[in-house]
Amino acid sequence: MRDGRETMRKIEATEGLEARQSKIDGTGCFATVPFRKRRKIAELTGERVSRVEAARRMRSKERLHICAIDSYWGIDGSVGGNAAQFINHSCQPNSFVRIMHGRIIFFALRDIKAGEEITLDYIESYHSNEKRCDCGAAKCRGTINLIKK
Repeated sequence: MRDGRETMRKIEATEGLEARQSKIDGTGCFATVPFRKRRKIAELTGERVSRVEAARRMRSKERLHICAIDSYWGIDGSVGGNAAQFINHSCQPNSFVRIMHGRIIFFALRDIKAGEEITLDYIESYHSNEKRCDCGAAKCRGTINLIKK
């Protein structure tokens, strides 16, 4: 739902983060402590799934909590996940992601203050290329996925 009233599942506690209502979209992930530039924010937790299982789970869902590790595996944060599953897209993000040893880890792109929403430029995601972006950034490109010309 676009108004943020999605069902809150039990999520794993994540040190320094909390999930709550976002101005960008639905539930967001917010810092409860400051994060210094280039420092680890969190690792995405959840169930490890194959691309076939990920595709099955994504059918007819508006909200996706699946992040790819590689061309075969992904993490479904909606099953055993933590607050990092709620990191919303922004065209001017404050975090970036690295895949390290089969794990999805988020780092601060710049200093982040307590209370700020953690955001990531999805660039390429399981969302349709038509999925509109509502990040509100000054240089918003209008779509979640970066559409290559």
